Amino acid sequence: MNGRTIRRWACGGAAFTIVVSGMVAAGAVASGTPGAGRGGLQTAVNKVHAAGAVGVLAHVKTGADDSAARAGVADTATGRPMPWNAYYRIGSTTKTFTAVVALQLAGEGKLRLSDSVERWLPGLVRGNGNDGSRITVENLLRQTSGLNDYDEQLPWAKRFTPETFRRERFHAYRPEELVAMATKKPPQWIPSSAAETRWAYSNTNYVLVNMIIQRVTGHSPAQEINDRVVEPLGLGRTIAAGTSAYVPQPRANAYTWFPGRAEPTETSLFAPLPDAPLISTTSDVNAFFRALMGGRLLHPAQLAQMKKTVEADEAGDAGSGARYGLGISWRPVSGCPGGVWSHGGTMPGHVSEAAVTGDGRRAVAVSTNTWRPGDERQDDQDKAVTELVDRALCGSR
Repeated sequence: MNGRTIRRWACGGAAFTIVVSGMVAAGAVASGTPGAGRGGLQTAVNKVHAAGAVGVLAHVKTGADDSAARAGVADTATGRPMPWNAYYRIGSTTKTFTAVVALQLAGEGKLRLSDSVERWLPGLVRGNGNDGSRITVENLLRQTSGLNDYDEQLPWAKRFTPETFRRERFHAYRPEELVAMATKKPPQWIPSSAAETRWAYSNTNYVLVNMIIQRVTGHSPAQEINDRVVEPLGLGRTIAAGTSAYVPQPRANAYTWFPGRAEPTETSLFAPLPDAPLISTTSDVNAFFRALMGGRLLHPAQLAQMKKTVEADEAGDAGSGARYGLGISWRPVSGCPGGVWSHGGTMPGHVSEAAVTGDGRRAVAVSTNTWRPGDERQDDQDKAVTELVDRALCGSR
């Protein structure tokens, strides 16, 4: 679990801090467009690059300002710079989009947050002590279900090598397969109610939310996200990958340092997992989070439900005060009286962060094309990204 944002990946049965490498790519350069990558943003982006990201792109959007900065390269072989409008996999940032759809359906009376998993998916979450009748939609959205994470059971995560990754990367998993993986073991706990406060991040929760959305609406979650979020906001560069292993151009290559390997492996091509299929741009991601906190996607009652959080120290540094709501995290930041709302995402070779102020006025999205799981040197980059976000939104250092 990343110490400063919500994004998770597990390899060999153990969750790793998700940041990127401590190596600077040869021939990397820093640059900015006139009037865009100015001042502190460019300095902060340069620090992320110096901490180890092969390439980094950051975009800050306010009502009166639209600033971007980049550093490093998109391709270590050619030295091609990071594209300004690069597509990238946003990974678990998709969860916030999914939560918006679920809350809209709740607001329309088509489902209730207190509905059990068994109500919509009878017989799916059973065995080894798992009990879908005692897990609510609210538990799933807030990560308080106690269900284990399927990612610990993925073949290429259990044996995390370039060879296993290449062999498995085009495998498109069905949601039912992933739920079966997660329920092979007893749950971490059984929720006491929809208001359960015990918290542990599990991608399985959002596989189930997606399945419930499909059962309720008769449409795929991707269609519901498109119809309810993407089209209304005019997010013309946000797409659902489905089972496609490809990211459109322009894009940066994705690089993963596998444990024990001296050089990175390009991991640009792989089939996305059902709970994290979205591909977007920093501009679109900012537009989404500003619209969300600005009240354009949810009625006040549903937005208030989303912002009802539980303690989630696993999602932050010790003493950071990190909390998790319905598909979004919160933490206090000096300079922002209302704190910062955010969600990050990680896929092989893609690490992203998105954050917004509580009033929706300022948002920042950061994309890096490097991932070194299990390497303590990632901490420096993680810290640099957090400092970038805090400075961009709150003026904090």
